[in-house]
Amino acid sequence: MELRLGPELAGIALAVLILINGATYLLFLFDKRRAIANEWRASERLLLFYAFIGGWFGAKLAQRRFRHKTRKEPFRTRLNQIPVLWLLSAAATWWLTRG
Repeated sequence: MELRLGPELAGIALAVLILINGATYLLFLFDKRRAIANEWRASERLLLFYAFIGGWFGAKLAQRRFRHKTRKEPFRTRLNQIPVLWLLSAAATWWLTRG
């Protein structure tokens, strides 16, 4: 079984990826500003969730640009593990669905 995306579906997938990365970037910015102001902040669970569902690139860009959560453990490790989980999931899916 081969998975092929038509041009329309590929365009939608790309748009969704751009939106989730933009939202994740803005969430990190929001959290950084709230941290500076010593106000209520987004939970680490929420930040990691957004990164996991596709916003990892936006999260890493914001983390570096704003110097936000760069030393905080275990958050930093968990954020860096997300692409590994994606690759393992893709490999497992390929393995289980190959003919």
